Amino acid sequence: MKNPITLIILLLLLSGCMTAAALAGSTQTNTSGSNTAIEGGYTSSASTTYQSGSSSNSTTTNNSTSNTKSAPPSASAPSYNSMTQDVCAVGVSMGIQTFGIGISGGKHAIDENCERLKLARILNDFGMKVAAVAILCQDERVFESMIQAGTPCPIDGKIGKDAQALWSKYDHERPDYNTYVKRMEDRRIADEEMQAKITAELEAMDKAKAIEDKKLKNKEKMKEWKHPR
Repeated sequence: MKNPITLIILLLLLSGCMTAAALAGSTQTNTSGSNTAIEGGYTSSASTTYQSGSSSNSTTTNNSTSNTKSAPPSASAPSYNSMTQDVCAVGVSMGIQTFGIGISGGKHAIDENCERLKLARILNDFGMKVAAVAILCQDERVFESMIQAGTPCPIDGKIGKDAQALWSKYDHERPDYNTYVKRMEDRRIADEEMQAKITAELEAMDKAKAIEDKKLKNKEKMKEWKHPR
């Protein structure tokens, strides 16, 4: 080791050996903190050989079927236009549309309540107040409100109590007859229930009084038995 040249040669030989061991066909890859070593050689090849007289045929068939259904135009219901505002008629229309057929129609409808108001207004303008009230009383709501107010609607030229007597006699002529019959039936049932309740209370009171009277008589009998005269 005293010869420096010999020392240098030995160091160079050791360095060469270490380098050769590190490069012996190994590849190291660092990815995301992991080490992967791939060793060896990899090759890939592809070859196509066409001999004389060979052929290549390719056939592609595409079939496409489309079935689209769309609705026909909608059926339009007719409209109604009145030529003046002083008309008690309204238009009513409707339409029905399907995939096969569409139907629409319309008609005029008379508003009887509107006619009633106009007739009452005209009669009142002519000074026929009773007649105006009488035509308004054809509406069952007006008739009922007049009865509730104590001013029954006119009938056969009668007003006030005379009219009330006639309406009671010929109640089937009332415009609110069905409602009136139902109300009278409900009142009858309510009266019967109230009467039954009052009767039950009176019977209970009588029964309680009879029990008290019986107790009092028993007490008197006990006194007579203990203290005979």
